[in-house]
Amino acid sequence: MKRSYLPFIALGLALIVVAVAAMVYLLVSAPDGGPESVPTEVQILGTTTTSAAPRAASATTLGLKATTTTTSATATTKVAPTTTQRPAKDANGLTIVRATQLPKEAQQTLALIAKGGPYPFDRDGVVFENREGILAKKTSGYYREYTVVTPGERDRGARRIVTGGADERFYTADHYETFVRVEEGR
Repeated sequence: MKRSYLPFIALGLALIVVAVAAMVYLLVSAPDGGPESVPTEVQILGTTTTSAAPRAASATTLGLKATTTTTSATATTKVAPTTTQRPAKDANGLTIVRATQLPKEAQQTLALIAKGGPYPFDRDGVVFENREGILAKKTSGYYREYTVVTPGERDRGARRIVTGGADERFYTADHYETFVRVEEGR
């Protein structure tokens, strides 16, 4: 009587897939998650998976330099635990980044804004109306927008710095779909 182990192997693999999917679901759907949740990294057996809620800006989406992720290593063959520090948020739920994390072109635009120009595009410094409603509601004229040059683009591209009347700075890489708040000294 020949015994086939194929059904047992298939069942075992299916259970492993279900277990991994359940672990990822539990890790990604943290109690403080929601529509404004930040990108979450999950590391399973050396593979990193990133998940984000709609409208949440990720480092990849915004062209930001990666933040530090600490991994503790041991001399044994066990999987090393990974810790990811949650980014700081402002009062409106926007992720706060350092200016040095932005692309060099955004840093150049910030320097132009600091010295008052001259700006390379006619539309630099025009009123930003905040029609998308992502930034805090303010009176018309409170926000101004400035172009961040996008290499390879023939027009102004999608990247902008938006400034607020109280010296706030915001960066968008996707034409106002998502924003991060920029702080110089963070």
